[in-house]
Amino acid sequence: MDNNTPQNQELIKKAYQAFNDRDIDCILQMMHPDIKWSRAWEGDYAQGHDEVKAYWQRQWTEINPKVTPINFTRRTNGTLEVEVDQLVKDLDGNILFDGKVKHIYTFNNGILKQMDIEQS
Repeated sequence: MDNNTPQNQELIKKAYQAFNDRDIDCILQMMHPDIKWSRAWEGDYAQGHDEVKAYWQRQWTEINPKVTPINFTRRTNGTLEVEVDQLVKDLDGNILFDGKVKHIYTFNNGILKQMDIEQS
């Protein structure tokens, strides 16, 4: 299955914009109810809408991440690799991380099913 379609790329762009706007409910509409989401900030995975929402709410009380997709690549296993520029600041505005990261997506019926993270 080819996850690198124009529709999936648009979905990803909208999801990142909603994340940067802190619009959790908008992003959850783009996710499978049983989404498996990498919790890079805490480790392991959040499973399902409630855990993803709680994870982001905890995260945003301590750090201020902004993530922008810059490149899309179809992997041989059919997943979609999204290279992102990631800027993470603490709540005082100090930069904690500024660099590129790879987010790996699996889709199910046009919505996000799983997200994994790899360092670039």
